[in-house]
Amino acid sequence: MLTINQLSKQFSDHLALDNLSLQVNAGEIYCLLGSNGAGKSTTFNLILGFLTPDSGEISIEQTRFNANSKSIVQSAREKIAYIPEQMSLYSEFSAIENLHYLALLSGLKLTQNDYGAALTQTGLASEIWQKPLKNYSKGMRQKVGIAFAILRQAKLLLLDEPTSGLDPSAMEEFVCIVKMLAKRGAAVLMVSHDLACCEKLADKFGILKQGKLVAQFTHADLQQQALEPRYHQALGSQNLICEAIEAE
Repeated sequence: MLTINQLSKQFSDHLALDNLSLQVNAGEIYCLLGSNGAGKSTTFNLILGFLTPDSGEISIEQTRFNANSKSIVQSAREKIAYIPEQMSLYSEFSAIENLHYLALLSGLKLTQNDYGAALTQTGLASEIWQKPLKNYSKGMRQKVGIAFAILRQAKLLLLDEPTSGLDPSAMEEFVCIVKMLAKRGAAVLMVSHDLACCEKLADKFGILKQGKLVAQFTHADLQQQALEPRYHQALGSQNLICEAIEAE
């Protein structure tokens, strides 16, 4: 579904992304990990068409774009649902009103029953569908965003730090919802610092360091070594911290 091939992006003298290659198939969940500044946000901005790659290629289903493309074509954009850390929804609107407004912007012809069915699938309680989002928790707001991804029948979900600030119960609900969407055939690419959530959720993992993909492995590989030590080993962070403590 999503293929990234030797993708690079440079800003002035800073190489933000260095020959990144990865693939997320339909029904798969891929967690892209790395410290701040590793290139995760740049990757998302390139996929979304907000940036143009210096070299390399992105393929979404049958549609490809690269440095020679003026922008991501509309047919590819329509396959994507992007859910950021903070959902940009209208706080004075209810869940139903937000979905209706987003549907109008996207040219979707939907009914109240469609909105209700999507919200039901996310587990959002029906008694709050008509209440303004200013009364919602972060987890509830995310469910409205996921409901819109369901309504769009998105084939590629981009999730940017989706579990940041969620309590353990909300995080478990999120894991179940994303697994449900993947089971229905969506390809999911998620960037996160939440290693515990990623270990529960992902089929594949990639670790970025200074724009380079320094490790890539599957969930089955975690039988030999858990995610957290793999992460620190790939970044070299654990050894540096331990050495600093021992030197004191």
